[in-house]
Amino acid sequence: MTTANKVDVLLVGGGIMSATLAALLSALDNTLNILMVEQLNDVALESSDALNNAGTGHAGYCELNYTPQQADGSIQIQRALEINAAFEVSLQFWSHLVETNALPAPKHFINKTPHLSFVWGEKNSAFLKQRHALLKQHPLFAEMQYSEDFNQLAAWMPLMMSQRKSTEKLAATYVPHGADVDFGALTRHLVTNLKQQPNFSLLTHTRVKSLKKIHGSWHVALHNKENKHSQTVHAKFVFLGAGGGALPLLQKTNIRESMGYGGFPVSGQWLICNNPEVIKQHQAKVYGKAAVGAPPMSVPHLDTRMINGKSALLFGPFAGFTTKFLKQGSVLDLAKSLKMNNLKAMLGVGRHNLDLTKYLVKETKQTHEQRMQALREFLPQAQAADWKLASAGQRVQIIKNCEKKWGKLEFGTEIVATEDGSLAALLGASPGASVSVKAMLDVIERCFAEQLKNEQWAKKLKALIPSYQQSLIDDADLLKQVRARTLKTLQLG
Repeated sequence: MTTANKVDVLLVGGGIMSATLAALLSALDNTLNILMVEQLNDVALESSDALNNAGTGHAGYCELNYTPQQADGSIQIQRALEINAAFEVSLQFWSHLVETNALPAPKHFINKTPHLSFVWGEKNSAFLKQRHALLKQHPLFAEMQYSEDFNQLAAWMPLMMSQRKSTEKLAATYVPHGADVDFGALTRHLVTNLKQQPNFSLLTHTRVKSLKKIHGSWHVALHNKENKHSQTVHAKFVFLGAGGGALPLLQKTNIRESMGYGGFPVSGQWLICNNPEVIKQHQAKVYGKAAVGAPPMSVPHLDTRMINGKSALLFGPFAGFTTKFLKQGSVLDLAKSLKMNNLKAMLGVGRHNLDLTKYLVKETKQTHEQRMQALREFLPQAQAADWKLASAGQRVQIIKNCEKKWGKLEFGTEIVATEDGSLAALLGASPGASVSVKAMLDVIERCFAEQLKNEQWAKKLKALIPSYQQSLIDDADLLKQVRARTLKTLQLG
């Protein structure tokens, strides 16, 4: 049986990105007919799920890979500033949704959890001290504290310091208003609210078979895996927000803008604590430095999380090599993504990243005791029986054409959109979910440019996000106002 439906907006993928875009568009124009399709049996079961996602409200407070040290010893802080400002945009939108009862009480999806960077040794301590001095000069990071004092470190992270000697060279930075975000719960709450809107609908168990632009609209063939029902949807605008699955979908479109893009899949695993006595003694997100040769997503951290309302303690992630683009994907995903237009870029990245591939393969072969040794650098007294291994999510890093090396591997997120704004896709990974609101505002600006000329849209955006079209990096007074509100509303202060 085949039917035809017309929609204004088709969202492919039921994760935090699609849910955020739907929430923004619905708030801007509640007459828009929005359809979300998800191939699994519910939303937020892949990259947005609590165990598959970092869970950290990425703000640059603790993630040392956002402030790389150059060969001359200088430290670049611009990316940390940009990510922090982008996370503040997310906090503003979530605050508005809480205030208008579109989201439940903050504790159901976001919780105050201090963010710490922790290092050991003279060289790393000097780096962290220099990093702190640079960041603290900026209003975004004004509350960041630095210490090498044993007693102060013990107050910040008592469990981690309980078995250490006061003679060790240790250093840490501390930000009290860091956030833990259950992006799975947040996505489900957003979708629950959207489903109450008359012009929003959700199809689960549904995958996209093909996408074709015909006479100004996208004809998207859908197939329901559960009831075997097929239909073709005619959409004015399509967003591909399917995590690692976005690249294969983008390739199906055959648009000019998709040419040359490839993907490098990376898997992950966590050590999860099963001892309640240990869990309750650590209430922070403590990030260290990534091992030499490790991808940025593999920065080790001992991580307090609230998952479905229950406190959890995780360590990792341990990276691994995979050919799947999704956790519930196929081992053939990587092979199927090879096209004539991206083959050169893929070969170039493969040739110039052999060390990374070897590192990832080596990670997959680690024993439980080897992983425990990595954990004991953070938690010297950790007992193997208290920790079990669990799979994290899949990440597909962006591969692009590069004249010098044929192809380059990028660790970040990128929006690919058609020139006419009728289709957009989000590729890449970290900081991903944390900057979802900023990313989806970028999609709206690129694909709904005409509507944004409407004074009502501009007025509504300022109500949703008071700092819209202003810089929180450059305007200290605006930042002070915005942060006072979001810390209070989301109970992070």
